[in-house]
Amino acid sequence: MNIFRNIFLSVFMLSSFIGVQAQGNLHDNFSHTVVRGQTLMSISRMYGVTINDIIALNPGSDKQIRVGEVLRIPQQSTSPDGSVRRLHFHTIQPGETLYRLTQKYQVDASSICNANPGLSAQNFRSGQVIIIPLSEQKKVEEIPADTPKQETTSSPCREMHKVKRKETIFSISREYGISEKALIDANPELKTEKLKKGKFLCIPYPTKGVKKEETKRPAQIPSNEELINQNRKEAEHLNKIKAALLLPFLLDATSGQQKLMIEYYEGFLLAVDSLKSQGINIDLHVYDTGGKNNSIAPLLSQPELKGMDIIFGPGHAEHVKPLSEFAKANKIRLVVPFTSKDDEVFNNPGMYQINTPQSYLYAQVFKLFADHFRNYNIVFVEVGEDEKTDYIKGLKQELDAQNIAYKSIPMPEVVENEEGEPTVPGVTAALDSLRNNIIVPTSGSNVALVKLMPLLQFVHRSENNPYTLHMFGYPEWQKYYNDHLQAFYELDTYFYSSFYTNNLLKASKDFHNNYRRWYNKEMANTYPKYGMLGFDTGFWFLKALDQYGSKLEENINAFDIIPVQTGFHFERVNNWGGFINKKVFFIHMTRNHELIKLDFEQ
Repeated sequence: MNIFRNIFLSVFMLSSFIGVQAQGNLHDNFSHTVVRGQTLMSISRMYGVTINDIIALNPGSDKQIRVGEVLRIPQQSTSPDGSVRRLHFHTIQPGETLYRLTQKYQVDASSICNANPGLSAQNFRSGQVIIIPLSEQKKVEEIPADTPKQETTSSPCREMHKVKRKETIFSISREYGISEKALIDANPELKTEKLKKGKFLCIPYPTKGVKKEETKRPAQIPSNEELINQNRKEAEHLNKIKAALLLPFLLDATSGQQKLMIEYYEGFLLAVDSLKSQGINIDLHVYDTGGKNNSIAPLLSQPELKGMDIIFGPGHAEHVKPLSEFAKANKIRLVVPFTSKDDEVFNNPGMYQINTPQSYLYAQVFKLFADHFRNYNIVFVEVGEDEKTDYIKGLKQELDAQNIAYKSIPMPEVVENEEGEPTVPGVTAALDSLRNNIIVPTSGSNVALVKLMPLLQFVHRSENNPYTLHMFGYPEWQKYYNDHLQAFYELDTYFYSSFYTNNLLKASKDFHNNYRRWYNKEMANTYPKYGMLGFDTGFWFLKALDQYGSKLEENINAFDIIPVQTGFHFERVNNWGGFINKKVFFIHMTRNHELIKLDFEQ
């Protein structure tokens, strides 16, 4: 009897525990929909939680997450540094409006829009995650999910008033029988902004004489578009662009990195000179950040740095966080040209990361590869080196997800057939004489190319060869042009890249000629070429700032300047964070000795 009672109590306690957890999860976590390129690591860093926190709510996510999958993310009350968070992550639900959220959380629309600069009427939709900034005083209970979709009466506003032409704070306050101070307190943006026609104002309850239940419901419910548009500031043109370069010139050293930083600076100066010749006024400040162990705090204390419109740098990954925090605090755009491994972009709306994070880059390549070669016979050749393990694994997963067949073979060898003639059966057995064949080596090293390409050339040149061969590879192959140029053409080679220039094009020729004329030298044979990278980032962003001013972010992908080497296509990582560069293209070296850049719509 006691045994059965103990078992019952144990089961009851367990079920109660599970019930409490489930109930807690309804209030203490939110939904995140996985987008292409995201990993558990990037998602955890985006929300300031651990990977284990996510796995605990999403069993099996440690094995694989898929695009479109919905994950539960724990709502943390403290930041990684232990401080209390004054923000709340909210997943927009079907039928929710921005106005409804202002009522639900008792936060004005301006605060929500300022916390989510990527939010627009177009992307305010179900499944999007946004930040709700919460003050210490205002934190309300979540409205249950089954609450009917109607406007709540717990709002601090008794009405929403749409400003008409010639109305003033005085006339509106008189109309509703409240003081000007009460109106301004309910709409704190009026302290710094002019009253504009079409703006919606919160009309607070009078302090005396009116009970909430006696007041009417809001006569005008503003739409998402109206609330978001009224928080957009007027475009401001920059008569003089104040720009700063923070780079590790290491002038007391002779390292390879020093030469690359100087080369980047030299290219940047060419961009500034070109823009000044077009009449664009640029005030450039240059700072040496020193080695990666140096503190950049003394530089950031320079008073003139707070007045910059845009900062380019740093060179060391260790300096990104303090520079990003400085730029964010002073509302300065920050262009990070080099490192791709940093989390600051997830929380700094003014940060631009030029070098695409690997997971996002690979995800773009996988999709484009599957779209472009889905009807080819795809053959992976295991060349014995593993520096591309994650890439190859991800590419195969993409092909599997799209039901695209592929083969994997070991590194082939030349053998003699019965007639004593050399053959490469390891390759030919995997080829298809009725389709195009695309060969994908599992390594991007020069050693792998030296091993594999002669075998593929042998098959291609064989008498009565029935196979059409192509090869697909990696951006670093650009460094091996001098060693394998003819073989690349012969094997009709493709490779992916975010950086590429055709030296036969006029823009590339002009840049090389100007660089030689200014500096009396050639650029280092690197990938990418740092002189061109400096020119592209400087010219592109400074020209865009001159054209769009404060509206740069709204027009970021409408800018039609074609860089010399660097591809640009920026997307926000979330509604409150910055931009990463997702531009990828394929370079095709054809048997007709043509170099074709396949520039896909993205």
